[in-house]
Amino acid sequence: MNIINTSIDGLKIFEPKIFEDERGTFIKTFNDEFFQKNGLNISIKETYCSISHKDVIRGMHFQTPPHEHLKVVYVSFGKILDVVLDIRKNSPTYGESFSIELSNINRKVLIIPEGLAHGFKSLVDNTNVICMQTSCYSPENDSGIRYDSFNFNWDCEKPIISKKDQQLPLFGDFKTPFVGEYN
Repeated sequence: MNIINTSIDGLKIFEPKIFEDERGTFIKTFNDEFFQKNGLNISIKETYCSISHKDVIRGMHFQTPPHEHLKVVYVSFGKILDVVLDIRKNSPTYGESFSIELSNINRKVLIIPEGLAHGFKSLVDNTNVICMQTSCYSPENDSGIRYDSFNFNWDCEKPIISKKDQQLPLFGDFKTPFVGEYN
């Protein structure tokens, strides 16, 4: 197993342990002992699975304090372009985004810390995305930023977006609640 740091502090790519034999494939997507040894204290409280058609864009989502959460994201079937936006006011990468393709073929897992907005575009039909979170859903703290309001090219002519996500505030109008000290 391997953890790779990204250009955004705290955002990590996890390459899990994969077991393959004549029966198929078995993937260990979460290992508390390994994460603890690598300085990641992740206590999962809730898990979601979304199934999306091609060109569905979900995001950019996060929960505000005190119900913010770290997310562990992976694709069990299909392929996505996963996008993360740093919304931590005092972070040197505030307003910067990071993207990566996650799929059941490359088997990478993204570890997204608190204070980052998250979204993705489904690249194929019936894509299954699993999100594990360190806090439970809180309607009062559910928030987001409109997917097309920051400097990122989704490369999608006709995105399929929920009404809720279309009504999210623009990044330029957004007042972040994440104002701590960041590296």
